[in-house]
Amino acid sequence: MSKAMKIAIVDDEKDMRQSISQWLALSGFDTETFASAEEALKGLGNDFPGIVVSDIKMPGMDGMQFLRKLKGVDSSLPVIMITGHGDVPMAVEAMRMGAFDFLEKPFNPDRMTELAKKATQARRLTLDNRALRRELSDGSALIKKLIGQSPPMERLKEDILDLGQADGHVLVEGETGTGKTLVAHALHAVGARASKKFVLLSCSAFDEDSLSRRIFGPAQDDEPIPAIEEARGGTLVLEDIEALTQPLQSRLLTAINDQGTPAETRIIAICNLQEQDKTCESVLRPDLFYRLAALRITVPPLRQRGEDILTLFTRLSEQFAEEYGCDAPDVSAQEAAQLLQAPWPGNVRQLFNVAERAVLQNRRGTGTIASLLMADTDEEMKPAMTTEGKPLKEFVEAFERMLIDNTMRRHKGSIVSVMEELCLPRRTLNEKMAKYGLQRSEYL
Repeated sequence: MSKAMKIAIVDDEKDMRQSISQWLALSGFDTETFASAEEALKGLGNDFPGIVVSDIKMPGMDGMQFLRKLKGVDSSLPVIMITGHGDVPMAVEAMRMGAFDFLEKPFNPDRMTELAKKATQARRLTLDNRALRRELSDGSALIKKLIGQSPPMERLKEDILDLGQADGHVLVEGETGTGKTLVAHALHAVGARASKKFVLLSCSAFDEDSLSRRIFGPAQDDEPIPAIEEARGGTLVLEDIEALTQPLQSRLLTAINDQGTPAETRIIAICNLQEQDKTCESVLRPDLFYRLAALRITVPPLRQRGEDILTLFTRLSEQFAEEYGCDAPDVSAQEAAQLLQAPWPGNVRQLFNVAERAVLQNRRGTGTIASLLMADTDEEMKPAMTTEGKPLKEFVEAFERMLIDNTMRRHKGSIVSVMEELCLPRRTLNEKMAKYGLQRSEYL
Protein backbone atom coordinates (compact mmCIF):
# COMPACT_ATOMS: atom_id res chain seq x y z
CA MET A 1 0.00 0.00 0.00
CA SER A 2 1.22 3.53 -0.78
CA LYS A 3 2.73 5.51 2.08
CA ALA A 4 0.99 8.75 3.10
CA MET A 5 2.51 11.73 1.31
CA LYS A 6 4.23 14.34 3.48
CA ILE A 7 3.11 17.96 3.68
CA ALA A 8 5.63 20.55 4.81
CA ILE A 9 3.79 23.51 6.38
CA VAL A 10 5.74 26.77 6.52
CA ASP A 11 4.32 29.71 8.47
CA ASP A 12 5.84 32.07 11.02
CA GLU A 13 2.54 32.15 12.98
CA LYS A 14 2.54 29.20 15.37
CA ASP A 15 -1.25 28.95 15.73
CA MET A 16 -1.79 29.01 11.97
CA ARG A 17 0.76 26.31 11.14
CA GLN A 18 -0.49 24.09 13.97
CA SER A 19 -4.14 24.41 12.93
CA ILE A 20 -3.26 23.60 9.30
CA SER A 21 -1.15 20.66 10.47
CA GLN A 22 -3.92 19.27 12.67
CA TRP A 23 -6.54 19.54 9.94
CA LEU A 24 -4.39 17.88 7.30
CA ALA A 25 -3.31 15.15 9.73
CA LEU A 26 -6.99 14.37 10.33
CA SER A 27 -7.35 14.13 6.54
CA GLY A 28 -4.73 11.36 6.47
CA PHE A 29 -1.58 13.30 5.62
CA ASP A 30 1.83 13.10 7.31
CA THR A 31 2.61 16.71 8.26
CA GLU A 32 5.77 18.52 9.28
CA THR A 33 5.87 22.16 10.38
CA PHE A 34 8.53 24.87 9.97
CA ALA A 35 8.59 28.34 11.50
CA SER A 36 10.60 29.86 8.64
CA ALA A 37 11.49 29.33 5.01
CA GLU A 38 15.17 29.12 5.93
CA GLU A 39 14.45 26.24 8.33
CA ALA A 40 12.27 24.44 5.79
CA LEU A 41 14.88 24.60 3.02
CA LYS A 42 17.24 22.46 5.11
CA GLY A 43 14.80 19.54 4.93
CA LEU A 44 13.34 19.97 1.44
CA GLY A 45 15.65 18.49 -1.17
CA ASN A 46 15.10 17.04 -4.61
CA ASP A 47 12.64 14.10 -4.53
CA PHE A 48 11.01 15.33 -1.28
CA PRO A 49 8.16 12.78 -0.90
CA GLY A 50 5.34 15.29 -0.64
CA ILE A 51 4.25 18.90 -1.12
CA VAL A 52 4.70 22.30 0.53
CA VAL A 53 2.09 24.65 1.99
CA SER A 54 3.60 28.09 2.65
CA ASP A 55 2.46 31.51 3.76
CA ILE A 56 3.47 34.33 1.43
CA LYS A 57 4.18 37.05 4.03
CA MET A 58 6.91 35.95 6.45
CA PRO A 59 9.85 37.76 8.06
CA GLY A 60 13.27 37.06 6.61
CA MET A 61 12.79 35.01 3.45
CA ASP A 62 9.20 35.60 2.31
CA GLY A 63 7.02 33.11 0.45
CA MET A 64 7.92 34.41 -3.01
CA GLN A 65 11.65 34.08 -2.37
CA PHE A 66 11.02 30.69 -0.81
CA LEU A 67 9.06 29.56 -3.88
CA ARG A 68 11.89 30.66 -6.16
CA LYS A 69 14.41 28.70 -4.08
CA LEU A 70 12.21 25.57 -4.06
CA LYS A 71 11.77 25.68 -7.82
CA GLY A 72 15.54 25.87 -8.15
CA VAL A 73 15.88 22.71 -6.06
CA ASP A 74 13.00 20.78 -7.68
CA SER A 75 10.96 22.47 -10.39
CA SER A 76 8.17 19.87 -10.11
CA LEU A 77 7.58 20.26 -6.35
CA PRO A 78 3.94 21.37 -5.79
CA VAL A 79 3.72 24.48 -3.58
CA ILE A 80 0.39 25.81 -2.28
CA MET A 81 0.63 29.47 -1.24
CA ILE A 82 -1.47 31.06 1.50
CA THR A 83 -2.23 34.76 1.09
CA GLY A 84 -3.81 37.43 3.23
CA HIS A 85 -6.74 39.53 2.08
CA GLY A 86 -5.63 41.92 -0.64
CA ASP A 87 -2.55 39.86 -1.62
CA VAL A 88 -4.24 38.18 -4.59
CA PRO A 89 -2.01 39.97 -7.19
CA MET A 90 1.00 38.52 -5.34
CA ALA A 91 -0.62 35.06 -5.43
CA VAL A 92 -1.20 35.39 -9.17
CA GLU A 93 2.49 36.22 -9.58
CA ALA A 94 3.30 33.11 -7.52
CA MET A 95 1.20 31.00 -9.91
CA ARG A 96 3.15 32.49 -12.82
CA MET A 97 6.36 31.42 -11.05
CA GLY A 98 5.11 27.84 -10.78
CA ALA A 99 3.05 27.62 -7.56
CA PHE A 100 0.52 24.78 -7.66
CA ASP A 101 -2.34 26.96 -6.35
CA PHE A 102 -3.15 29.49 -3.63
CA LEU A 103 -5.62 29.95 -0.78
CA GLU A 104 -6.82 33.31 0.50
CA LYS A 105 -7.27 33.78 4.26
CA PRO A 106 -9.64 32.99 5.85
CA PHE A 107 -9.90 29.78 3.83
CA ASN A 108 -12.27 26.83 3.93
CA PRO A 109 -10.43 23.81 5.48
CA ASP A 110 -12.20 21.45 3.07
CA ARG A 111 -10.78 23.47 0.18
CA MET A 112 -7.32 23.05 1.73
CA THR A 113 -7.81 19.26 1.86
CA GLU A 114 -9.05 19.18 -1.73
CA LEU A 115 -6.01 21.11 -2.98
CA ALA A 116 -3.65 18.97 -0.90
CA LYS A 117 -5.11 15.78 -2.42
CA LYS A 118 -4.69 17.11 -5.96
CA ALA A 119 -1.15 18.30 -5.27
CA THR A 120 -0.06 15.03 -3.62
CA GLN A 121 -1.52 13.00 -6.48
CA ALA A 122 0.49 15.09 -8.94
CA ARG A 123 3.60 14.69 -6.76
CA ARG A 124 3.20 10.92 -6.48
CA LEU A 125 2.92 10.65 -10.27
CA THR A 126 6.07 12.77 -10.72
CA LEU A 127 8.07 10.70 -8.22
CA ASP A 128 6.82 7.41 -9.70
CA ASN A 129 7.87 8.55 -13.18
CA ARG A 130 11.30 9.58 -11.89
CA ALA A 131 11.75 6.25 -10.14
CA LEU A 132 10.75 4.43 -13.31
CA ARG A 133 13.19 6.43 -15.42
CA ARG A 134 15.98 5.70 -12.94
CA GLU A 135 15.05 2.03 -12.89
CA LEU A 136 15.02 1.83 -16.68
CA SER A 137 18.47 3.44 -16.82
CA ASP A 138 19.95 1.18 -14.13
CA GLY A 139 21.14 -2.04 -15.72
CA SER A 140 21.74 -3.85 -12.43
CA ALA A 141 18.22 -2.97 -11.20
CA LEU A 142 16.69 -4.21 -14.44
CA ILE A 143 18.57 -7.50 -14.33
CA LYS A 144 17.31 -7.98 -10.75
CA LYS A 145 13.79 -7.74 -12.17
CA LEU A 146 14.57 -10.90 -14.14
CA ILE A 147 13.81 -12.98 -11.07
CA GLY A 148 15.11 -16.51 -10.86
CA GLN A 149 18.22 -18.64 -10.43
CA SER A 150 17.40 -21.46 -12.81
CA PRO A 151 20.12 -22.30 -15.37
CA PRO A 152 18.10 -20.77 -18.28
CA MET A 153 17.71 -17.48 -16.37
CA GLU A 154 21.37 -17.37 -15.33
CA ARG A 155 22.34 -17.85 -18.99
CA LEU A 156 19.91 -15.08 -20.01
CA LYS A 157 21.44 -12.62 -17.52
CA GLU A 158 24.95 -13.49 -18.73
CA ASP A 159 23.85 -12.99 -22.36
CA ILE A 160 22.37 -9.58 -21.53
CA LEU A 161 25.61 -8.45 -19.88
CA ASP A 162 27.71 -9.75 -22.77
CA LEU A 163 25.55 -8.50 -25.66
CA GLY A 164 24.75 -5.24 -23.90
CA GLN A 165 28.44 -4.32 -24.07
CA ALA A 166 28.58 -5.15 -27.79
CA ASP A 167 27.39 -2.57 -30.30
CA GLY A 168 25.67 -4.66 -32.97
CA HIS A 169 21.95 -4.96 -33.62
CA VAL A 170 20.14 -7.59 -31.55
CA LEU A 171 17.25 -9.96 -32.24
CA VAL A 172 15.26 -10.90 -29.10
CA GLU A 173 13.08 -13.98 -29.55
CA GLY A 174 10.73 -15.84 -27.25
CA GLU A 175 7.14 -16.77 -26.61
CA THR A 176 4.49 -14.19 -25.74
CA GLY A 177 4.64 -13.06 -22.12
CA THR A 178 8.25 -14.08 -21.39
CA GLY A 179 9.53 -10.52 -20.81
CA LYS A 180 11.26 -9.68 -24.09
CA THR A 181 10.66 -5.93 -23.74
CA LEU A 182 12.26 -5.97 -20.27
CA VAL A 183 15.27 -7.72 -21.82
CA ALA A 184 15.48 -4.95 -24.45
CA HIS A 185 15.47 -2.30 -21.70
CA ALA A 186 18.22 -4.20 -19.86
CA LEU A 187 20.36 -4.54 -23.01
CA HIS A 188 20.23 -0.77 -23.45
CA ALA A 189 20.82 -0.01 -19.75
CA VAL A 190 23.98 -2.14 -19.37
CA GLY A 191 25.59 -0.87 -22.58
CA ALA A 192 27.57 2.19 -23.65
CA ARG A 193 24.37 3.87 -24.90
CA ALA A 194 22.65 3.81 -21.48
CA SER A 195 22.68 7.62 -21.22
CA LYS A 196 21.30 8.02 -24.74
CA LYS A 197 17.72 7.89 -26.01
CA PHE A 198 15.69 4.67 -25.77
CA VAL A 199 12.74 4.56 -28.19
CA LEU A 200 10.20 1.73 -28.15
CA LEU A 201 7.83 1.17 -31.06
CA SER A 202 5.33 -1.61 -31.78
CA CYS A 203 5.24 -2.52 -35.46
CA SER A 204 1.83 -4.18 -35.06
CA ALA A 205 0.15 -1.06 -33.67
CA PHE A 206 0.01 0.87 -36.97
CA ASP A 207 -1.16 0.40 -40.53
CA GLU A 208 1.59 0.34 -43.16
CA ASP A 209 1.48 4.05 -44.08
CA SER A 210 1.36 5.22 -40.45
CA LEU A 211 4.17 2.86 -39.48
CA SER A 212 6.30 4.06 -42.38
CA ARG A 213 5.93 7.68 -41.24
CA ARG A 214 6.44 6.77 -37.59
CA ILE A 215 9.74 4.99 -38.30
CA PHE A 216 11.18 6.88 -41.25
CA GLY A 217 9.10 10.07 -41.73
CA PRO A 218 8.21 12.52 -43.00
CA ALA A 219 6.03 13.15 -39.94
CA GLN A 220 2.76 15.02 -40.36
CA ASP A 221 1.99 18.13 -38.29
CA ASP A 222 0.39 16.26 -35.38
CA GLU A 223 2.86 13.34 -35.34
CA PRO A 224 6.10 12.91 -33.33
CA ILE A 225 9.44 13.04 -35.09
CA PRO A 226 10.36 9.78 -36.88
CA ALA A 227 11.63 7.12 -34.49
CA ILE A 228 14.85 6.58 -36.41
CA GLU A 229 15.71 10.26 -35.85
CA GLU A 230 14.42 10.34 -32.29
CA ALA A 231 16.66 7.40 -31.33
CA ARG A 232 19.76 8.74 -33.09
CA GLY A 233 22.84 7.78 -31.10
CA GLY A 234 20.78 5.56 -28.80
CA THR A 235 18.60 2.48 -29.13
CA LEU A 236 15.50 1.88 -31.26
CA VAL A 237 13.42 -1.12 -30.17
CA LEU A 238 11.04 -2.50 -32.79
CA GLU A 239 8.49 -4.82 -31.16
CA ASP A 240 6.66 -7.36 -33.35
CA ILE A 241 9.27 -7.02 -36.08
CA GLU A 242 7.48 -9.84 -37.93
CA ALA A 243 4.62 -7.38 -38.67
CA LEU A 244 6.81 -5.35 -41.07
CA THR A 245 5.63 -5.57 -44.67
CA GLN A 246 8.14 -6.31 -47.43
CA PRO A 247 8.40 -2.65 -48.53
CA LEU A 248 9.07 -1.56 -44.94
CA GLN A 249 11.61 -4.34 -44.48
CA SER A 250 13.41 -2.99 -47.52
CA ARG A 251 13.42 0.57 -46.13
CA LEU A 252 14.68 -0.64 -42.75
CA LEU A 253 17.51 -2.59 -44.40
CA THR A 254 18.52 0.53 -46.38
CA ALA A 255 18.50 2.63 -43.20
CA ILE A 256 20.69 0.06 -41.43
CA ASN A 257 23.14 -0.14 -44.33
CA ASP A 258 23.35 3.66 -44.56
CA GLN A 259 24.46 3.87 -40.92
CA GLY A 260 27.69 2.02 -41.51
CA THR A 261 29.75 0.43 -38.73
CA PRO A 262 29.56 1.01 -35.85
CA ALA A 263 25.85 1.73 -36.12
CA GLU A 264 24.78 5.27 -35.25
CA THR A 265 21.54 3.90 -33.82
CA ARG A 266 21.38 0.42 -32.34
CA ILE A 267 18.28 -1.56 -33.30
CA ILE A 268 16.83 -4.22 -31.01
CA ALA A 269 14.22 -6.24 -32.87
CA ILE A 270 11.67 -8.21 -30.83
CA CYS A 271 10.03 -11.19 -32.51
CA ASN A 272 7.04 -13.08 -31.10
CA LEU A 273 7.01 -15.93 -33.61
CA GLN A 274 7.84 -19.28 -32.01
CA GLU A 275 5.77 -21.64 -34.15
CA GLN A 276 7.35 -24.57 -35.99
CA ASP A 277 5.95 -23.54 -39.38
CA LYS A 278 6.61 -19.81 -38.99
CA THR A 279 9.67 -18.14 -37.49
CA CYS A 280 11.24 -14.71 -37.63
CA GLU A 281 13.76 -16.04 -40.12
CA SER A 282 10.99 -17.28 -42.41
CA VAL A 283 9.01 -14.00 -42.49
CA LEU A 284 11.88 -11.51 -42.82
CA ARG A 285 13.91 -11.11 -45.97
CA PRO A 286 17.23 -12.96 -45.46
CA ASP A 287 19.52 -9.91 -45.71
CA LEU A 288 17.48 -8.01 -43.11
CA PHE A 289 17.22 -11.02 -40.83
CA TYR A 290 20.98 -11.59 -40.77
CA ARG A 291 21.66 -7.90 -40.10
CA LEU A 292 19.22 -7.86 -37.17
CA ALA A 293 20.28 -11.27 -35.86
CA ALA A 294 24.00 -10.44 -35.74
CA LEU A 295 23.50 -10.89 -31.99
CA ARG A 296 20.66 -13.04 -30.75
CA ILE A 297 18.89 -13.73 -27.44
CA THR A 298 16.13 -16.25 -26.81
CA VAL A 299 14.11 -15.62 -23.64
CA PRO A 300 13.22 -18.96 -22.00
CA PRO A 301 9.55 -19.90 -21.49
CA LEU A 302 8.34 -20.14 -17.91
CA ARG A 303 7.78 -23.92 -18.05
CA GLN A 304 11.54 -24.42 -18.50
CA ARG A 305 12.49 -22.35 -15.46
CA GLY A 306 11.86 -24.90 -12.69
CA GLU A 307 11.69 -23.53 -9.17
CA ASP A 308 11.74 -19.96 -10.53
CA ILE A 309 8.00 -20.50 -10.98
CA LEU A 310 7.50 -20.80 -7.21
CA THR A 311 9.82 -17.88 -6.48
CA LEU A 312 7.93 -15.66 -8.91
CA PHE A 313 4.54 -16.78 -7.63
CA THR A 314 5.58 -16.00 -4.05
CA ARG A 315 6.89 -12.52 -4.90
CA LEU A 316 3.88 -11.64 -7.02
CA SER A 317 1.29 -12.90 -4.54
CA GLU A 318 3.00 -10.90 -1.76
CA GLN A 319 2.90 -7.75 -3.90
CA PHE A 320 -0.77 -8.22 -4.72
CA ALA A 321 -1.58 -9.05 -1.09
CA GLU A 322 0.00 -5.76 -0.02
CA GLU A 323 -1.90 -3.91 -2.74
CA TYR A 324 -5.26 -5.42 -1.71
CA GLY A 325 -4.58 -5.22 2.01
CA CYS A 326 -4.91 -8.93 2.76
CA ASP A 327 -2.79 -12.05 3.35
CA ALA A 328 -1.01 -13.89 0.56
CA PRO A 329 -2.23 -17.48 0.05
CA ASP A 330 -0.30 -20.34 1.63
CA VAL A 331 0.86 -22.81 -1.01
CA SER A 332 0.63 -26.50 -0.15
CA ALA A 333 3.07 -29.12 -1.45
CA GLN A 334 0.40 -30.35 -3.88
CA GLU A 335 -0.25 -26.83 -5.18
CA ALA A 336 3.49 -26.22 -5.53
CA ALA A 337 3.71 -29.35 -7.68
CA GLN A 338 0.78 -28.15 -9.79
CA LEU A 339 2.43 -24.76 -10.32
CA LEU A 340 5.66 -26.48 -11.37
CA GLN A 341 3.91 -28.84 -13.79
CA ALA A 342 1.54 -26.36 -15.44
CA PRO A 343 2.41 -25.70 -19.12
CA TRP A 344 2.13 -21.89 -18.74
CA PRO A 345 1.29 -21.02 -22.37
CA GLY A 346 1.00 -17.35 -21.34
CA ASN A 347 4.33 -17.47 -19.47
CA VAL A 348 5.14 -14.78 -16.87
CA ARG A 349 2.18 -12.66 -17.96
CA GLN A 350 -0.13 -15.58 -17.18
CA LEU A 351 1.59 -16.12 -13.83
CA PHE A 352 0.86 -12.47 -12.93
CA ASN A 353 -2.84 -13.09 -13.56
CA VAL A 354 -2.92 -16.35 -11.58
CA ALA A 355 -1.09 -14.78 -8.60
CA GLU A 356 -3.49 -11.82 -8.49
CA ARG A 357 -6.57 -14.03 -8.68
CA ALA A 358 -5.12 -16.36 -6.03
CA VAL A 359 -4.80 -13.39 -3.66
CA LEU A 360 -8.38 -12.27 -4.37
CA GLN A 361 -9.61 -15.83 -3.84
CA ASN A 362 -7.74 -16.05 -0.56
CA ARG A 363 -9.29 -12.78 0.59
CA ARG A 364 -12.76 -14.26 -0.02
CA GLY A 365 -11.76 -17.61 1.48
CA THR A 366 -12.78 -19.57 -1.61
CA GLY A 367 -11.16 -21.44 -4.51
CA THR A 368 -7.84 -23.18 -5.05
CA ILE A 369 -4.74 -22.58 -7.12
CA ALA A 370 -5.52 -25.78 -9.04
CA SER A 371 -8.90 -24.37 -10.09
CA LEU A 372 -7.20 -21.21 -11.38
CA LEU A 373 -4.73 -23.26 -13.40
CA MET A 374 -7.52 -25.35 -14.89
CA ALA A 375 -9.55 -22.25 -15.77
CA ASP A 376 -6.49 -20.68 -17.41
CA THR A 377 -5.85 -23.62 -19.73
CA ASP A 378 -7.48 -24.41 -23.06
CA GLU A 379 -9.92 -27.31 -23.10
CA GLU A 380 -7.66 -29.47 -25.20
CA MET A 381 -4.76 -28.95 -22.75
CA LYS A 382 -6.60 -30.00 -19.57
CA PRO A 383 -5.57 -31.11 -17.05
CA ALA A 384 -3.13 -28.20 -16.65
CA MET A 385 -0.06 -30.38 -16.28
CA THR A 386 2.85 -31.16 -18.54
CA THR A 387 3.21 -34.76 -19.66
CA GLU A 388 6.95 -34.91 -19.13
CA GLY A 389 6.84 -34.72 -15.31
CA LYS A 390 9.79 -34.05 -13.03
CA PRO A 391 11.81 -36.14 -10.56
CA LEU A 392 10.38 -36.20 -7.04
CA LYS A 393 13.64 -34.68 -5.73
CA GLU A 394 13.01 -31.54 -7.83
CA PHE A 395 9.52 -31.08 -6.40
CA VAL A 396 10.71 -31.60 -2.84
CA GLU A 397 13.60 -29.16 -3.16
CA ALA A 398 11.51 -26.51 -4.92
CA PHE A 399 8.80 -26.72 -2.26
CA GLU A 400 11.35 -26.68 0.55
CA ARG A 401 13.03 -23.59 -0.87
CA MET A 402 9.68 -21.83 -1.28
CA LEU A 403 8.65 -22.73 2.29
CA ILE A 404 11.87 -21.35 3.82
CA ASP A 405 11.70 -18.25 1.58
CA ASN A 406 8.08 -17.53 2.57
CA THR A 407 8.75 -18.06 6.27
CA MET A 408 11.85 -15.84 6.23
CA ARG A 409 9.84 -13.08 4.52
CA ARG A 410 6.97 -13.38 6.96
CA HIS A 411 9.32 -13.12 9.97
CA LYS A 412 11.47 -10.42 8.32
CA GLY A 413 14.66 -12.47 8.58
CA SER A 414 14.28 -13.55 12.22
CA ILE A 415 16.23 -16.82 12.30
CA VAL A 416 14.86 -17.82 15.71
CA SER A 417 11.23 -17.38 14.56
CA VAL A 418 11.87 -19.38 11.39
CA MET A 419 13.58 -22.17 13.36
CA GLU A 420 10.59 -22.39 15.72
CA GLU A 421 7.95 -22.40 12.98
CA LEU A 422 9.70 -24.96 10.78
CA CYS A 423 11.05 -27.02 13.72
CA LEU A 424 14.60 -26.87 12.35
CA PRO A 425 17.87 -26.66 14.27
CA ARG A 426 19.95 -23.61 13.38
CA ARG A 427 22.68 -25.59 11.61
CA THR A 428 20.15 -27.38 9.37
CA LEU A 429 18.42 -24.10 8.50
CA ASN A 430 21.77 -22.46 7.67
CA GLU A 431 22.75 -25.39 5.45
CA LYS A 432 19.45 -25.33 3.57
CA MET A 433 19.59 -21.55 3.09
CA ALA A 434 23.11 -21.88 1.69
CA LYS A 435 21.97 -24.73 -0.57
CA TYR A 436 19.12 -22.68 -2.02
CA GLY A 437 21.01 -19.38 -2.25
CA LEU A 438 18.85 -17.63 0.38
CA GLN A 439 20.55 -14.80 2.29
CA ARG A 440 19.18 -13.40 5.53
CA SER A 441 20.09 -9.84 4.52
CA GLU A 442 17.42 -9.99 1.79
CA TYR A 443 14.64 -10.29 4.37
CA LEU A 444 15.67 -7.71 6.96
